[in-house]
Amino acid sequence: IKIIALVDVLGNLVRSPLLPGQAHDIKGAAPLIKGVSFDALLAEKVFDADWLLQGLDERGATTLLLPKTNRKLQRNYDAKV
Repeated sequence: IKIIALVDVLGNLVRSPLLPGQAHDIKGAAPLIKGVSFDALLAEKVFDADWLLQGLDERGATTLLLPKTNRKLQRNYDAKV
């Protein structure tokens, strides 16, 4: 079993879906943020997926994550954050 978690700015647990151990973390992203209001997402680069970034952009949420190194088209990011 794999656990990923959504926490608020104070570190309080908001939601934590369980995934099969062999599942990729990105599979838990949609159920993790569904119906949750937030202004920014801070995540590991494993969550660098076009569909997720597009959905966050549509919500008006700021995304704070490094792009994966194997991206064909690297996206811009602020390395100072």
